[in-house]
Amino acid sequence: MVQQVTQGIKISVKTEFDGTFYKNRKMQYAFAYNITIENQGKDTVQLTSRFWKIKDSLNATEVVEGEGVIGQKPVLLPGEKHSYTSGCLLLSPFGAMKGHYNMINYATTRKFRVSIPLFKLSAPFSMN
Repeated sequence: MVQQVTQGIKISVKTEFDGTFYKNRKMQYAFAYNITIENQGKDTVQLTSRFWKIKDSLNATEVVEGEGVIGQKPVLLPGEKHSYTSGCLLLSPFGAMKGHYNMINYATTRKFRVSIPLFKLSAPFSMN
């Protein structure tokens, strides 16, 4: 598990290899990641958007931006957690992801960015 705290928001990431399949005549490697966002601060916050940079071992990079996470914009009171699972496809059995969440502090109306630490994606059968 990879973890990081930014401005009182703790991000924890667990990954899992979900298998391979062919899409558009190319082998695809599917990975799932479970993220827990924990508000360790004293103010209520809301996640408004996300930014991801996904890279595989063939040096292909994909940037993903959008509102919320899996269709939600969770509001976290102090001490609360929000977990979700999502996934990505790579053209190689190794890769990595990193990014950030854009959030707003309800008490101050201040917008801030929470880092999502770099985490690795690897298919277990390709490890030596």
